[in-house]
Amino acid sequence: MKKLRILYALLFCGILLTEIIIALFVNDNFVRPYVGDVLVTVLICCFFRVFIPKGVTALPVYVFLFAVAVEIGQYFDIVKLIGLEDSKFFSILLGRTFSAVDILCYALGCILFFAIDRTIRQHQNRS
Repeated sequence: MKKLRILYALLFCGILLTEIIIALFVNDNFVRPYVGDVLVTVLICCFFRVFIPKGVTALPVYVFLFAVAVEIGQYFDIVKLIGLEDSKFFSILLGRTFSAVDILCYALGCILFFAIDRTIRQHQNRS
């Protein structure tokens, strides 16, 4: 179980570093908007797997539902509704623009995590 936590922690750190690099240095029309959105759901899933390495097989579904809820919040501009529109931190954290394509990216990220998670578990069961 400890090895599993370490593996997910390493995946989390690697994806977080990738997301930071994308945010700081990539300003294009594909990687930043799409690959970043795919990776963010994988990042969140890996984070939770550090603390809950087994069980919760529906974790990617829960993360997807959370991501969709955040996107719906963007549709209604939740940052403005709660009076934080002047906060750059919350504007970045929660987002201010809705995109239906983002929901597709979140779904792809959750499917990707499911495949990674399943591969890791199959490998662990063979060991």
